[in-house]
Formats: sequence, C-alpha cells, structure tokens
Amino acid sequence: MSKIIDFKTVSTDGLTSSPYMDALAGLRANEARYFMTKYKHAFEVSPTSENKEALSYAENILKSERNIVFGATPLEVSQFQVENIQFTYVFYESGLAINVMYTVDNPKKRAVGFKLCEGMPVPPELEGKFKFATQKSKLAGSIRGSFFVIKGEYPR
Repeated sequence: MSKIIDFKTVSTDGLTSSPYMDALAGLRANEARYFMTKYKHAFEVSPTSENKEALSYAENILKSERNIVFGATPLEVSQFQVENIQFTYVFYESGLAINVMYTVDNPKKRAVGFKLCEGMPVPPELEGKFKFATQKSKLAGSIRGSFFVIKGEYPR
C-alpha cells in the first residue's frame, strides 16, 4: 500500500528493518520536503513488492550504465513525473537511497544520484568509484551524495 511521506512528522514506517531506520526516514522526509517545496508534489512511496517495475527500471539503468548491482535489500520505491522530469527512487535497507532523474526532452539532464544516510558506510558496490559530497539537513543530519550522468536511452 502506497503512502505519502509527511516531512513534518518523520515516520520510520516501511524502514524498520534497516539498522539506519531513523536516519533513512529523515532522508526520505528530506526528499519529500524538496518535492513539496520545489514542485508542490506529494512524495509517495510503496513497498518494492507492490511496484517491481520501478525497481527493475532503476536496476536496469544501474547495471547497463555502470555495471552496478546492489546486494542490499530494497525496501521502498517511488516513481512519478513532475514537469518534464521522470523520477524513480529506491530506498535500501542498508541506508542507501538512489534516484533516477530522467528528463523527457533533454538527454543532457539525466542522472542517477546516490545518497547515503547518516552513519552508513559507503556500499562496496560504490567504494572507490565515486566521490561523495556532504550536505546538512535538518531532517536527515549529514547526507553524503554522488551521481553519474546517464548516457543511454531509458524511456518508461
């Protein structure tokens, strides 16, 4: 069952199996606040078991573009479009969140982002391959992030 993420009252629902559930919930709420502030869009997630297509879409891009396959368990996904941008999110039990930003009409503005919640080590699949910048968030504490540009075509 999908749910809209409330960024005013941070909830760990759906993330309780993660050792970083509080920090991951803060990261998820941070994303919800961003979309509400920038696009007036309610950020909605569902268990991966209910939206396998979104998970497959993100995993296909990771595998095709950079040969990345995460061993961590995916807990929740989100897939939506605002303006001309299609977004796909996956939140993993390990504390990792990935997002695919795919502009429909501009191939130069397509990327996959990685965000590591506070306290989480860099996953072995990303170790040494990406440099991570740190940002502060009231909801999520310290978030480390990185990204790569998508070169192929992956229409939904």
